[in-house]
Amino acid sequence: MAGLFERWLDDLRARRDRLIADPKFQRWSLANPFTRPIARRRARAALDLTAGFVYSQVLFACARLKLFEALAGGPLTVSDLATRLALSEAATRRLLDAAASLDITERRAGERYGLGQLGAAFLGNAAARALVEHQPLLYADIADPVALLRGEKRAALADYWPYSDLEQPKALSPGDVAPYSALMAASQPMVAEQALDAYDMRQHKRLMDIGGGEGVFLCAAAARAPDLQLALVDLPAVADRARMRLEAAGLMARAQIHGGDFLRDDLPKGADAVTLIRIVHDQDDERALMLLRNIRRAMEPGATLLIIEAMSGVKGAETLDAYYGFYTLAMGRGEPRRVEEIEALLRQAGFGGFRLLDNALPTLTSILVAKAI
Repeated sequence: MAGLFERWLDDLRARRDRLIADPKFQRWSLANPFTRPIARRRARAALDLTAGFVYSQVLFACARLKLFEALAGGPLTVSDLATRLALSEAATRRLLDAAASLDITERRAGERYGLGQLGAAFLGNAAARALVEHQPLLYADIADPVALLRGEKRAALADYWPYSDLEQPKALSPGDVAPYSALMAASQPMVAEQALDAYDMRQHKRLMDIGGGEGVFLCAAAARAPDLQLALVDLPAVADRARMRLEAAGLMARAQIHGGDFLRDDLPKGADAVTLIRIVHDQDDERALMLLRNIRRAMEPGATLLIIEAMSGVKGAETLDAYYGFYTLAMGRGEPRRVEEIEALLRQAGFGGFRLLDNALPTLTSILVAKAI
């Protein structure tokens, strides 16, 4: 019966596709007042797909030129902004008009421009601006997406994340890890806020953050749960950066920092909560399972594992497959996964009792809770 239903659905969708592809139907749907709003939305979506790279470059130019900061005090004239941005007035107006069409800027009275609603949001989010300024690395790698898909070129983004294709990542130097560690630290507060709003860490005694970077998440968790003991595991050069951050925050009395390879080294025991933040989707299935099994060996039955990262198929975050699919392709390892695919890996590693938590921004991250069994 299920096969019959699927064939019926396939036939129905094939008819739908033929109808939408018919130029006569397209003209009719625009002429018909009842279908015109739908046709216009589809046309706008098609434009956004076609022009999306240009939109991103406009945003990048605004970030690189510090336009958000320039308009933080209020609207300015084109002439004033041209001086601040070191552009001609013609180029400044072109950028401002492009940005206004995207709600980054907004035309104001007296030939002035101020921040639009999206621009104001970026002004208030330094982490988002840091991610925007990181994007040209990805754009360069996907300039020829077909060559990337066919494996005909090695993407430069893999060099930005040097651990992604090394069998001995512990050999990375402080200089090797500094760029990506700084980016992760800049963007981590947004993820930490979402995770800690959705999950109460005060119920735990000891939290271990695997691949915890510079310790931004641990600092945020410590502020929410004053009695929580802390542990972090990351590559030695990254762990040194975490130690400096936690020392500066006055947290080393309740923290242990471990430098090592979380795939191959034995992990510290004793944590009743473990977090993996933006780690699993950086690994292929074999390495992800290797990691999860290593973590399970360090956990007592009943201990909690939280996987915190953007996940495929989550309502409200459907387009992330496009972004993370090509980002991980350029990295040279990993892939976006659906919640059920992550759960399948977790079951093989000895976990169960899964819960996907509700959180306000699934486009930023999802939070999957699992128990060691």
